[in-house]
Amino acid sequence: MAIKSDIEIAQETKLAHIGEIAEIAGVGAEYVEQYGSHKAKLDLGVFDRLKDKPNGKLVLVTAITPTPAGEGKTTTTVGLGDGLRRIGKKSFVALREPSLGPVFGVKGGAAGGGYAQVVPMEDINLHFTGDFHAIGAANNLLAAMLDNHIYQGNALGIDPSRITWRRAVDMNDRQLRNVVDGLGGRSNGRPREDGYDITVASEVMAVLCLSSGVTDLKERLGRIIVGYTYEDKPVTASDLKANGAMAALLKDALKPNLVQTLEKTPAFVHGGPFANIAHGCNSVAATRLALKLGDYCVTEAGFGADLGAEKFIDIKCRMAGIRPDAVVIVATVRALKMHGGVPKPELGAENLTALGNGLPNLLQHVDNVTNVFGLPCVVAINAFPTDTAAELDLVERKCGELGVPVALSEVWAKGGKGGETLAREVVRLCESGGGDKFKYAYELDLPIMQKLKAIAKRVYRAESVELVGSAVKQIKQLEEQGFGALPVCMAKTQYSFSDDPAKLGAPRDFKVTVRNLKVSAGAGFIVALTGDVMTMPGLPKSPSAERIDVDASGRISGLF
Repeated sequence: MAIKSDIEIAQETKLAHIGEIAEIAGVGAEYVEQYGSHKAKLDLGVFDRLKDKPNGKLVLVTAITPTPAGEGKTTTTVGLGDGLRRIGKKSFVALREPSLGPVFGVKGGAAGGGYAQVVPMEDINLHFTGDFHAIGAANNLLAAMLDNHIYQGNALGIDPSRITWRRAVDMNDRQLRNVVDGLGGRSNGRPREDGYDITVASEVMAVLCLSSGVTDLKERLGRIIVGYTYEDKPVTASDLKANGAMAALLKDALKPNLVQTLEKTPAFVHGGPFANIAHGCNSVAATRLALKLGDYCVTEAGFGADLGAEKFIDIKCRMAGIRPDAVVIVATVRALKMHGGVPKPELGAENLTALGNGLPNLLQHVDNVTNVFGLPCVVAINAFPTDTAAELDLVERKCGELGVPVALSEVWAKGGKGGETLAREVVRLCESGGGDKFKYAYELDLPIMQKLKAIAKRVYRAESVELVGSAVKQIKQLEEQGFGALPVCMAKTQYSFSDDPAKLGAPRDFKVTVRNLKVSAGAGFIVALTGDVMTMPGLPKSPSAERIDVDASGRISGLF
């Protein structure tokens, strides 16, 4: 029998009306702004009603270093949320929105898979409620007002050669990484070098995801630095009087989106910064709302725990005043064998030697969660039919040596029923109080260089950190300008603990090279660009877009 695709499973499921999901969530109809029958935004006024309600438990789902074999972090997050409901817990799922770039590129969407999905998956993976379009519009409004200010006389004395704000588009388009604009004569602006970032890398995305409300949003937008004057003074969006109009574009995007899983568990899908070039977490508003409404909020952070989980803890938790009660680290036997040197076509065969060689990657993530961050965790093995008993036993034995339990997750094939074992282990960890030992990777009062070293050495296990190029001058400038006490957001390849994507497993004796440091003053962190990481991806040789279609009735195919 042919295996059904994710989109076929989603399209065959009868969805509940979003009003019913809001009722399950405990949200009054007066706070629900419907976008059709199966998705809605929730008015931020709901927080006033919930302000005295205690928070539920926060469960963070992260993963090993990703490989082409796949790990299934979002699938596990959704299935765990459903599994918790099946064992009698009022659970909510909080996820990021997918970017159109990867949807049409190579990675795919972010709605889960198999029988553990959030739906309507086509809407979620495409335009959804328009949040990303609003973020891109706000980003580009600021860019337009900046260039217009210079064109209209440049009263602020902005140095065109020191503009740091780039335009944004939510698509993988390498052609736009570096451009020259303003051509065609004086009436078309002043020619200058420019460039585009993918929308999820825009500071506006980070600001939206970290804002607590419209007032906070407007203040954060006003602090965004767009460039410097000839006298070396920073110029902000507030200086350009742009933050009010930007906030007007974003006022609806700030409201969390409510959808459902295939098993009708309420899910908040809101915000979508990448974890390799941004902070990789869904919005603070969505997470807080899930914590207030439920017994358990299951959320995820992008890519491996060295990226998403580190930023979730060191940036989001700090700013939101929250902490995880338990962490789930997702792994597959297939991916671990790839870390051990097995090529993708050969992953279906039992190979205990390769698995043993790849296990240090998982074990380093486990050690980081338990010892660097002081949090209890469980390893969720996302099951594949080719996994053998000997392979599963080896993973469980090695994790057991670190005192960490392992649970087999079968949510892709069985939905919430396949996540019950994991759900029970998560409840046990949350009720054990182990999260009371929670700590950050570094303290905020350290100099910027010491924060970089703390992340690189404690989390990545690097030997050293080297500043090259403009980063040498930038680190001094940032501290002189008063930004030294901000947390650090590392922009690094997701495919390795190092900044070299070819170094799989758990490499040692490497250095992390930081080539650029810039402040995201509105978001409230310093971005460190390492290695060759880029803020605008490109499409692969055969992009997913070539296989996506829609018929005369509007039914989409080929999405996943």
